[in-house]
Amino acid sequence: MTSERYNARESEPKWQRRWDELKIFATRNDDPRPKYYVLEMFPYPSGRIHMGHVRNYTMGDVVARAMRARGFNVLHPMGWDAFGLPAENAAIERKVAPKAWTYDNIAAMKKQLQTMGLSLDWAREFATCDPSYYKHQQKMFLDFLRAGLVEREKRKVNWDPVDMTVLANEQVIDGRGWRSGAVVEQREMSQWVLKITKYAQDLLDALDTLDRWPDKVRLMQRNWIGRSEGLLIRFALDSATTPQGETELKIFTTRPDTLFGAKFMAIAADHPLAQAAAAKDPKVKAFVDECKRRGTAQADIDTAEKLGVDTGIRAVHPFDPEWQLPVYVANFVLMEYGTGAIFGCPAHDQRDLDFVNKYNLGNTPVVCPEGQDPASFVITDTAFDGDGRMINSRFLDGMTIAEAKEEVAKRLEAELRALPGSGEQAPVGERKVNFRLRDWGISRQRYWGCPIPIIHCPSCGVVPVPATDLPVTLPEDVTFDKPGNALDHHPSWKHVSCPQCGGKAQRETDTMDTFVDSSWYFARFTDPWNEDAPTTPEVANRMMPVDQYIGGVEHAILHLLYSRFFMRAMQATGHVSMPEPFAGMFTQGMVVHETYRKPDGGFVSPAEVMITADGDRRRAVLLDGQTPVEIGPIEKMSKSKRNTVDPDDIIGTYGADTARWFMLSDSPPDRDVIWSEEGVKGASRFVQRLWRLVNESVAIAGSAPADRPAEFGAEALALRKSAHGALDKVTSGIERLHFNVCLAHIREFANNLTDTLGKASTPTPDLAWAIREAAIVLVQLVSPMMPHLAEECWEALGQPGLVSEAPWPAVEPALLVKDSITLPVQVNGKKRAEVTVPRDADNPQIEAAVLALDAVKQALDGKPVRKIIVVPQRIVNVVG
Repeated sequence: MTSERYNARESEPKWQRRWDELKIFATRNDDPRPKYYVLEMFPYPSGRIHMGHVRNYTMGDVVARAMRARGFNVLHPMGWDAFGLPAENAAIERKVAPKAWTYDNIAAMKKQLQTMGLSLDWAREFATCDPSYYKHQQKMFLDFLRAGLVEREKRKVNWDPVDMTVLANEQVIDGRGWRSGAVVEQREMSQWVLKITKYAQDLLDALDTLDRWPDKVRLMQRNWIGRSEGLLIRFALDSATTPQGETELKIFTTRPDTLFGAKFMAIAADHPLAQAAAAKDPKVKAFVDECKRRGTAQADIDTAEKLGVDTGIRAVHPFDPEWQLPVYVANFVLMEYGTGAIFGCPAHDQRDLDFVNKYNLGNTPVVCPEGQDPASFVITDTAFDGDGRMINSRFLDGMTIAEAKEEVAKRLEAELRALPGSGEQAPVGERKVNFRLRDWGISRQRYWGCPIPIIHCPSCGVVPVPATDLPVTLPEDVTFDKPGNALDHHPSWKHVSCPQCGGKAQRETDTMDTFVDSSWYFARFTDPWNEDAPTTPEVANRMMPVDQYIGGVEHAILHLLYSRFFMRAMQATGHVSMPEPFAGMFTQGMVVHETYRKPDGGFVSPAEVMITADGDRRRAVLLDGQTPVEIGPIEKMSKSKRNTVDPDDIIGTYGADTARWFMLSDSPPDRDVIWSEEGVKGASRFVQRLWRLVNESVAIAGSAPADRPAEFGAEALALRKSAHGALDKVTSGIERLHFNVCLAHIREFANNLTDTLGKASTPTPDLAWAIREAAIVLVQLVSPMMPHLAEECWEALGQPGLVSEAPWPAVEPALLVKDSITLPVQVNGKKRAEVTVPRDADNPQIEAAVLALDAVKQALDGKPVRKIIVVPQRIVNVVG
């Protein structure tokens, strides 16, 4: 080995070729060793990887390499989430076929990912737009249909009249389509839905078993599922005020205790009662039409001004026939939630309070905080939603909220009233469990997606495509010169014969939501070669669930929830035998960078900026050296802010190992990492330092005895303790994904080895042996993070084979025992100091050391010590 600088440009491609030739990362499904499945969320093939990809896939690769070294049969695959609207947009803008654009991007991104040295099993690679993949997705759709987990139903959707497609709530911005800018309409359309609500309670309950998921992710899912216990109440309507003689309005409430604070009723714009009122009142109709032009995203509704229109209809309070409540159509009530109707108690709900303050409906507090005088308790601009006792509530006064809820439920359950149209008697109130979760509409009016395997026949109705005719493939000769779905415009694709009667029929031209594609890909990875079925159950059941899943928190709700539903549906149809797809979940932080602006306000990229420092002050100019640049805030890397860094540039300049090391070292992995040139240069310096350190160890390692010495001197023992201490901490740190902590321990260990080498000009045999052991351990510790450098160092140390195939070193527990121990010291019950003493120190030694501490003397302030209590290995208490 030479002492020249480590050359990443030569080394990294060499080892990547070697790994590929030997296929050392290929996973055998019949491997008898215990399995470990690590998976990063697969990427959309946009054409370029970004630094977020580098961080995400580096984290997963560290886990995969470490677990492989520890003797597990590691499954670490890669694929492409390849369907979606961006490919269709590219086809329109660039006049290229979506398929060609997608596969060109896949080839480019694969090449980039391979330069990172990831230990991936590329033999399992697939793209979700491959017919060999979506054939099985269509098969499962038909299985789910037979199992009652798929239905076709009319649903209210956001319709873009220019692009002629359904938009997700998130694609409606200020009431307009995100791409066309057209005013969005609310339409009812037949949609295919997956019946996720059948598993609502199970999906909720099972969150308690996912103890290796972040608490914030589980909370987000709980809130999205939104289980609430409450009362379904039938409010009678004053028939003289209803447009068509309706007699009642059903509402679901979780706060029946606040009924005596009711000031109004509110219904959704598409509630049947609102439609009936709109038919007779132009003012109501205008308001309903305006609501239909708005999106239904909950976030938009929560932040929008609360507006409504009085329908003239009056509802009767269930406990007082003389008390009538005005019924409004309101823009903050959705038909999809509860019954599409509410009663408003403004004193204790901020949304309701904002509404009544706008329309001067007033409010009556009915819950008073403990200790507050009910006579002086008023609500003005802020609703009270805390605990307290009932006031202004007749027979409920003085009760707790829980007592009042129970009393209202009992009374309304006991009160009977005839059901409209039947004459049967039914309770006015009924206890109900409601879920915020709604069934998953998967119909999308676009070309580049998985075709829904359904045929519509005028005679037979909805007919599933026979399994023998799968896959239903997309036609490639499509054009995008008309708005809407290219499949609708194709001259022949949708025209088929009915499989049942043979008559003329049409294919379903909607394609599946791309969330479907990503809701089961992890199961397909277990045996992607099975041409006959989506999974090979015995293989899937052995390799699943994913032991460690890694991805962004932006997918914490929909992708993870849909995947959990899909596993349950696959279990119900015999494709797998477990309900949960991911045993461990980790959400990494983003990669962020400061922004730069020219004097004209335009953003410039970091590559166009030169930064100089004068003490704590930093100055930025363009590369011309003249034009000043404003250094802006640190933000998420984005093309719009031009604060992105190209991974190819970093890898080409510094090497993949430097990029990997920097991504792991700068901050906890669940937090954002600030990209900086200084930080990358620091990582590069550590690469070279490690190379020199191993180089310096080689000569001594070569002179070390082959056999382990019978005894070790103090210097050798100290180095061995450092090596095994680092080994123990890094091993457990990788398990917990505390990568930045692992790297800190490696640096500390490297410092100790450097110090030892500086003193070991002519080392004794025991020290030479310890130095060789330390160098080998150091290389193995860095190998998951910097695999190319590790291979180069492994070879230089004369070790056999590849470090990527070497077993993880074993920790010697005896070397983890410290010679000293640090104990907290309390004086009169308050912690005042810490004392470090030999581990085997007796009580008199400990007491003497404690009394010698300045902090203890100061706390005693000259008072005599009455006694000292030493709790062995725990704490010391001084009583003065």
